[in-house]
Amino acid sequence: MVSRLERYFGFASHQTTWRTEILAGLTTFITMAYIIFVNPAILSQTGMPLAAVTTSTCLCAGIGSILMGGLANYPLALAPGMGLNAYFTYTVVKGMGVPWQTALGAVFLSGVIFLLLTIGGIRQRLLGAIPHQLHAAVAAGIGLFIAFIGLRNANIIVPSSATTVTLGNMHVHSTQLAIFGIVLIAVLQAYRVKASMLIGVLSTLTVGILCHQVKYMPSTFNPMAIRDTAFHLDIRGALKLNALEIIFVFLFVDLFDNIGTLVAVTERAGLIAEDHTIPRLDKIFFADATSTVIGSLAGTSTVTSYIESSAGVAAGGRTGVTAIVTGLLFFLSIFIAPAVGAIPDFATAPALILVGALMLAGIGNIEWDEPRFAIPAFLTIISIPLTYSIATGLSFGLISYAVLELVTGRGHRQHWMLYLLAALFLLRFIYISGA
Repeated sequence: MVSRLERYFGFASHQTTWRTEILAGLTTFITMAYIIFVNPAILSQTGMPLAAVTTSTCLCAGIGSILMGGLANYPLALAPGMGLNAYFTYTVVKGMGVPWQTALGAVFLSGVIFLLLTIGGIRQRLLGAIPHQLHAAVAAGIGLFIAFIGLRNANIIVPSSATTVTLGNMHVHSTQLAIFGIVLIAVLQAYRVKASMLIGVLSTLTVGILCHQVKYMPSTFNPMAIRDTAFHLDIRGALKLNALEIIFVFLFVDLFDNIGTLVAVTERAGLIAEDHTIPRLDKIFFADATSTVIGSLAGTSTVTSYIESSAGVAAGGRTGVTAIVTGLLFFLSIFIAPAVGAIPDFATAPALILVGALMLAGIGNIEWDEPRFAIPAFLTIISIPLTYSIATGLSFGLISYAVLELVTGRGHRQHWMLYLLAALFLLRFIYISGA
């Protein structure tokens, strides 16, 4: 049985082991654990019961990650998406006055459209239209993005009214602990220790506990509380004309955020084929779309792949076992969510920062002496962290690439889908500016 599983997941071809995959799954989970509490905190502002959303968050992250690992055999973990949950809460429900039940109906419909686009091969063609020269740029941009998030979570970088951001207070104990974690992980990586991320996070957490920097406030909730949100979605209300733009945004943002994360993680893991295609792409998109549909039925916003999966990849994860382990841990979290909440930002921030550094490795593959590639790549890399949006970075990169191809007379060499994609990105900017 074990050997059969190893053949299915391709352990030999990926040169991996059970120990490596399990540690990678645990590493991914630790860097993603914050979503168990952040997502309910955001969605509960719509009036959704906190306990129900907490359970649905863990449940959907578990189902989505296991589906991705088992079906598509990729180390990609899924959970309700950050950004999309904020749009759900602050724009749709609180801003437009749409009931959360109707908003869930819109999420459901966007998931169904995802499935139809996947079955029709449209999402696959959209990804294929992105030139491989930009793959490394997307990975690097997201690397800077998550490194910035890590630096911010550690308070090494703080907001500044004069300079936008500035150096934080290095005398704060939590910041000092984060710096300790960065140094520890860096040293372990220098010694080629595969579990460096996990060891670094757990060691920093342990030191934080010993220094009384971890505040643990136990709480209890009944997992069966999910009944307060499960199957409460209002699909009929979402089909009304005034909800069509909501469905479009859920569809649009998740589509391109997912593409950006997918390209970045697979590029970092070396899972992209020699012809620059991603194997089993239809299964990846099917798992993603199905998870969104399940999430809406359970009572949470759009489920999507997480860039924190890069932490597991950096720990050596190369197969779907990594995602399955992460999913199982999310299931377990339904019952131990209060304990998971004891993992503070200063413990996970070092992993995010150094994973970001590792994701810059691919920029050497960009032809920096060719402006047609260099300029779109630069715009992609710099705009992802500065706009706090993967989709925006892709937009700048694709639009500039399409324009340069057209004005230099090379437009006929590119697939027409590239220009359709660029046009859709332009529409996105028009929509945002008019919103």
